[in-house]
Amino acid sequence: MAPGVLRMQLPIAIPGLRHVNMYCLQDERGATLIDPGLPDEASWAALRERLHQADLEVRHIHTVLVTHSHPDHFGGAARLREASGARIVVHEDFSVFGERPQLAELEVSVEHLAPRPVVEASAQARAAVPSGILIPWGGDAPTSADRDRKHWERIRESSSRGMVPPVTHVVRHGDVLRLAGRDFSVVHSPGHTGDHICFYDRDAGTLIAGDHVLPSITPHISGLNGLHDPLQVFFDSLDRMRELGFVQRCLPAHGHPFDDLSSRIEAIKRHHRERLDALANIGRDFGKPASVRDYSRALFSEHAWGIMAESETYAHLEHLRLLGRAASHREAGGLLLYEA
Repeated sequence: MAPGVLRMQLPIAIPGLRHVNMYCLQDERGATLIDPGLPDEASWAALRERLHQADLEVRHIHTVLVTHSHPDHFGGAARLREASGARIVVHEDFSVFGERPQLAELEVSVEHLAPRPVVEASAQARAAVPSGILIPWGGDAPTSADRDRKHWERIRESSSRGMVPPVTHVVRHGDVLRLAGRDFSVVHSPGHTGDHICFYDRDAGTLIAGDHVLPSITPHISGLNGLHDPLQVFFDSLDRMRELGFVQRCLPAHGHPFDDLSSRIEAIKRHHRERLDALANIGRDFGKPASVRDYSRALFSEHAWGIMAESETYAHLEHLRLLGRAASHREAGGLLLYEA
């Protein structure tokens, strides 16, 4: 796909996504893998077959890089660690359901992984779907659409089966990693998650983008990731990509590689601006304060209703509120109402 970079597609059983792109970078010691798929047998079998096609075996993997804390990206890392002793490298803010991973041979000071402050929410705003996640917009626990339910079950399964990887190294924005004989800079790119990172080879103009910039869809922007104004954080991270300068080839975690990063960034931002305008129009049609669920069900088609749709709606409504284009108040029972 780029100098020293092989793409190896792995199957993932997540509705709407049929594969994740695992990237393999070879050097004189073996190979580094980026985003080694889900923690299931199908993904593991595919991973081993893809390595075999490149004349590699699991024992040759010395490093695993994880772009962010979703199971289709970190799920295979623990098994690789067990099978090959590979180092596991994540961003210093990496967490799953707000919990830090197990630390193994961490080579930086532990305070870099200190817990983040918990977002305040009333008792009524704490919902049980998914377990342990705060629902800051309050109300009854959302009834997830089928695809949402499968998504959260997959995350819970990866956690309960001990698949959250034992982290050996953490990185920050601007750190430089030597991969396949080339220097890749770590680019912190929060928005989809707070711990998302990309890897940039300035000399070749290669950006390994994870879920941050995808070729045909935009990543889920969640109101549950603990970020203040996650949509603005995402916009700022997209602008940071443009500041990289020369990018000849963008390698996403889903879909095919593409070349015109700047145009794709503008298309993604335009999509979200259109969603913001749609919510403002919905608010005018309501003519009175309404719940996040009300806005969500007016914005999304019925098959998409559920916690992920409500979470993204909440993130967009909060962005409108912070821009002064919406107002909100919380009822005595904890339900948050918006007037856009």
